Amino acid sequence: MKVTWLSLASLLFEGERVRILVDPSEDFGADRIDAVLITSDSPLHLFREALLSVLEKNPDAAVLCARSAYAALSDLAGKYNIVPLAAHSVWSEKNITTYAVRAETVDKEAVGFIIDDGNKTYYVSGDTLYNYEVLDDVLELVEDGVDYAFLPINGRGGAMNAKDAADFAYELGAAHAIPLYYGERPGSPDDFDFEEGKIVLLPKKAADL
Repeated sequence: MKVTWLSLASLLFEGERVRILVDPSEDFGADRIDAVLITSDSPLHLFREALLSVLEKNPDAAVLCARSAYAALSDLAGKYNIVPLAAHSVWSEKNITTYAVRAETVDKEAVGFIIDDGNKTYYVSGDTLYNYEVLDDVLELVEDGVDYAFLPINGRGGAMNAKDAADFAYELGAAHAIPLYYGERPGSPDDFDFEEGKIVLLPKKAADL
């Protein structure tokens, strides 16, 4: 799977048959998008204008979103496929299965997502604090630990700081962990102490994961 960190919370996953945008903050010239995942109604995750720009080019894309985000987008449901997901909901798109899992943050309906391409698992936590119920939710689906965990490190607005995110990644049994939400916000990947499996993505540079 090719993964591109676009900015802050925004990610693009590109498999052989499917392209998935997570929390898009701008258009990024996105064409042929099959699904958009939105973890929360927080301004860091739900950018209405960016989403509309993506949907104008990809009107058949499924928008899989936290229920709070669905409430903010419900006026679009008649024109686009806006799908509200709660923790434990499942959505299949071509050869990809997406699982919604709990998140613990200001938005009580926020979710994280596990993207499973049949070979590897990619966990995008969205905003969450270090929380054992969240850990249990992920490990119930991926007993041996996720292959890649994408975690916030800015410590703001109901999201983990770098130390808690690293400890969380160890508890997840993550083979690799990728720090996010820095640059324009507090936090540095240097403070993310996940030794052997840490991957620092460069903005807008695709990586094979």
